[in-house]
Amino acid sequence: MSDFFSGFWSYYISIIALGGIVFCVWLLFSQRAWLKKEVKQAENTGHVWDGNLSELNNPVPRWWTVFYLLLCIFALGYLVLYPGLGRFQGVLDYSSAEAVRAAQRAQAEQIQPVYARYESLSIPQIAGDHEAQQIGQRLFLNNCAQCHGSDARGGPSFPNLTDGDWLYGGSPEQIEQTITKGRHGVMPPWRGTIKPAEASDIAQYVRSLSGLAADSLRVVPGKRGYDTYCVACHGVEGKGNQAVGAPNLTDNVWLHGSSEATIVDIILNGRENHMPAQERILTAQQIRMLTAWVWGLSNEGETAD
Repeated sequence: MSDFFSGFWSYYISIIALGGIVFCVWLLFSQRAWLKKEVKQAENTGHVWDGNLSELNNPVPRWWTVFYLLLCIFALGYLVLYPGLGRFQGVLDYSSAEAVRAAQRAQAEQIQPVYARYESLSIPQIAGDHEAQQIGQRLFLNNCAQCHGSDARGGPSFPNLTDGDWLYGGSPEQIEQTITKGRHGVMPPWRGTIKPAEASDIAQYVRSLSGLAADSLRVVPGKRGYDTYCVACHGVEGKGNQAVGAPNLTDNVWLHGSSEATIVDIILNGRENHMPAQERILTAQQIRMLTAWVWGLSNEGETAD
């Protein structure tokens, strides 16, 4: 509630919150004459249902009025103690975000002994430990499977983590960096520069790089377009550039699909993928365990027992 970029919204929320309580109190006292009147016999409103079911007008019980006022007092007290009035933090200076961080710190201290035995081991050594792999798999299922799938084979727009093909590198250090800091991959749109027909020729050339069926007559002009617009990121041979996350176009591994229509759409409209950073969600020890599990998926023969 206190993280407003504009003071207007702070005042707006405060007025709404306090105004609602004031209105409730005003409504109660504006009707006090009706609330206090004593009625020996309930008044009949004249509304009848099913022939014999009449609606009566009974005065509000005193306990209900008292309870109503107590709720209004409770609401004011809550807004004084806890954040709820725009930028005002409350007398107790409570923060839900800080409460979450405190719970995370407490949990980290509680499970620290579990990770202590792996602190001196390398990623390949951790990947070779059966218990560590179970921990890493659970971390993956809880934090990564939503995008990469429970089997880590990914899907359209989400990389397969089992095939050894890596946009930013598959070394333990590079995987750990990816998990920790996240990645933001951008393929710029070329619609304003490249005409659809030219993009189609480039798509034919790109398909030929990985051995897919391509029109040989269109591959030649496609290569000229590739050398003009694409070589800076994907390289002269089309093998990509892990420094900027440019994919290898020669290995027949396609993140978004390999059809001509899909490639043309990517060239003209671009693509943007975001791998969220996990450093604020997982501890450094958890990230190492997760790194080891992910690295082991495509390096089963290189794990160290």
